[in-house]
Amino acid sequence: MTRHDSLLDEDWDGTIARLGGADALEASARQTGAFARARRVRDPISLLRLVLAYCLGDHGLRLTAAWAAAAGIAQISNVGLLKRLRHCEAWLQRLVGDMLAAPAPAAARGRLIRVVDATTVPKAARAERRRNGLWRIHAAFDLPSERFGHFEVTDQSGGEQLDRIPVVPGEIRIADAAYIQPDRMARVLEGGGDILVRAAWRNGRWLDEAGKIFDFSAAFAAAPAGLIDQRVQLWRRDADPLPLRLIAQRLAPDAAERARHRARAAAKKKGFTLSDAALQAADWIILVTSLDAQAFPTADVLSLYRLRWRVELAFKRLKSVVGLKGPPNHDPCAARVFILAHLLMILLLEPLVDAFEDSPHWANAA
Repeated sequence: MTRHDSLLDEDWDGTIARLGGADALEASARQTGAFARARRVRDPISLLRLVLAYCLGDHGLRLTAAWAAAAGIAQISNVGLLKRLRHCEAWLQRLVGDMLAAPAPAAARGRLIRVVDATTVPKAARAERRRNGLWRIHAAFDLPSERFGHFEVTDQSGGEQLDRIPVVPGEIRIADAAYIQPDRMARVLEGGGDILVRAAWRNGRWLDEAGKIFDFSAAFAAAPAGLIDQRVQLWRRDADPLPLRLIAQRLAPDAAERARHRARAAAKKKGFTLSDAALQAADWIILVTSLDAQAFPTADVLSLYRLRWRVELAFKRLKSVVGLKGPPNHDPCAARVFILAHLLMILLLEPLVDAFEDSPHWANAA
């Protein structure tokens, strides 16, 4: 049925065990309303197999129902399968949550590193005709365990927010420049975490320690060694400025040239010409953090931020290894179940994903 199906066939009992066992699956299915009685589908294990077959396969409702009948899994129509899917959202959310609850090792001097980001998949054809027809998957990727630690699914109206994901006290939360959000940054700090976020000279109102406008051009010019590490403040509308530590490093000449080229291209596309200050800023990577300078020297902070690419790799695996794409069904509830099934699968496969990617057979199947 699917390339994942053969993997699960080889160790279906092991898959059930990793999800807590048959008794736990039956209890959670009944508690969430996914399974009430053995009608058409004999038990929650068969229901889970049916849901995964549809969501992870390349066939629609009708062919999945026919496959289930031929395989002896369920006697169900395509309409009946859709009704079952609509009742499985809370169950899949619980299963994903249970998988995410596994403890992750500490990192960075005993601290958990959480890289937050979001990715999108398109809605089904009917929804795509509307503007911004997308499902957005918000995630935290934990290091060094190399596994997702949190998921949340919204539509396109659910914006990327630094504090969307619950804070684990003591964590170091890493994010790109889209997450420069002063009040949300403050809430992460209030929750007991630290932040490390990429910044830009114009994506916030930056102040120096005296409360005056911070002059990036002067700071760049005063750093002939190509490194800046100093205290700044980020202005907030209805609260005191947020005290942070600004760290900037000049890019290598070839990287700086590529950054200037991208900046010029983006400006041309929007119909304006870059200022000299903007071109100067393109030569630098700019970060802000709440990490203490004594515990985390400049070089360590820069090294920590380089770990951000791990979440991009994890999203790539989610879409290439597990095959997450836009849900085929325009029914919102069924679409969320479709996405949750893929999230559950990547959690099940994460311990083995490196072996899958290195396997010639797996590469051919992709």
